[in-house]
Amino acid sequence: MADLLSIYVHIMAARMRAQLQYRVSFVLQLVGSFSLSFTDFAVVLVIFAHLPYLAGWSLGEVAFLYGTSYMAFQLSDIAVGQLDQLPVLIQSGDFDMVLIRPLGALFQVVTLDFTLRRFGAFGQGALVFALALARTDIHWTAGRVLVLTLMPVWSIPIFASVWVVGATSAFWAVRSMEVINLVTHGGQLLTQYPLQVFGAWIQRLVIFVVPLAFVNYFPSLYVLGKPDPLGAPEFVRFASPVVAIVLVVVAGRIWNFGVRHYRSTGS
Repeated sequence: MADLLSIYVHIMAARMRAQLQYRVSFVLQLVGSFSLSFTDFAVVLVIFAHLPYLAGWSLGEVAFLYGTSYMAFQLSDIAVGQLDQLPVLIQSGDFDMVLIRPLGALFQVVTLDFTLRRFGAFGQGALVFALALARTDIHWTAGRVLVLTLMPVWSIPIFASVWVVGATSAFWAVRSMEVINLVTHGGQLLTQYPLQVFGAWIQRLVIFVVPLAFVNYFPSLYVLGKPDPLGAPEFVRFASPVVAIVLVVVAGRIWNFGVRHYRSTGS
């Protein structure tokens, strides 16, 4: 494991050095990523320009959801977003070369690139999160500080696991980018808002099928001291670490199943 981590660090360092060779281009990409990502939060601002509360949540509280979700998603994108290239690798037959190398296939795919410009979008999420803390009256306790501090520990693996599962569909579906984007970017969009604003079937989906509600919704109920209108048991607010572990295991097995059933392009 230590050797694998060392290899990862060296590969990522090389990717970073390559991108930093063109500093003006890098800065422009960083600023562009930061600026364009504000369009997502602009939707929230438009909603609250007409409503004082959204399903009982204030602007500061929704911004809290947005910030915690957006930062975790961008870090997940930096870590495993290269899986978006998997359909192209499979269709071109280049995935065959991945399989004959000594390192694991998943490790090789996620190290294909390292998109530093994503830190611009992460910065936008961090700014919204800071503003949310300033606008939200939170009664801080040791437990709430601990939950907020540890939130990335489970939210990033949950997003990454969902990404892996979505990408694995490329082994069977010719046009799988839509599936990947649906479960990743589409799923992240759902975590920006309180679950109450969605229909019952979407609520069940993000709780029991693709458990993105455990990224930030249930932990945020505890940190913000809000009641749960869905009526979930109290322990659910603290179940995110368990959900993250289960998802990582399931995603790993689904990925291995897909790799074992890969049959190449035949060319």
